[in-house]
Amino acid sequence: MLKLDIQLFAVPFRKTSKTSKRTRRTHYKISENNVTKCSKCGAVVRPHRVCKECGTYKGKEVIKKEEE
Repeated sequence: MLKLDIQLFAVPFRKTSKTSKRTRRTHYKISENNVTKCSKCGAVVRPHRVCKECGTYKGKEVIKKEEE
C-alpha cells in the first residue's frame, strides 16, 4: 500500500476580489519627506537634523563651517 505524505492547507471559500485586495493595501504607499526651514539660514532641512548649510541644530552651532 502506498503511503502519501500530503499536508492539507486551509483554502479560501471564495476568490478575493480586486477591490478587496486594493482596499486592504491602501496604506502600502510611499509618503513624501517632511521638510522645514533652518532657523538661522533659511535652508530647506529635514526635521531633527543638522543643517548642512550652516551646521546648526536648534539654534546651536554643532558643526563648524568655514565661511567663504
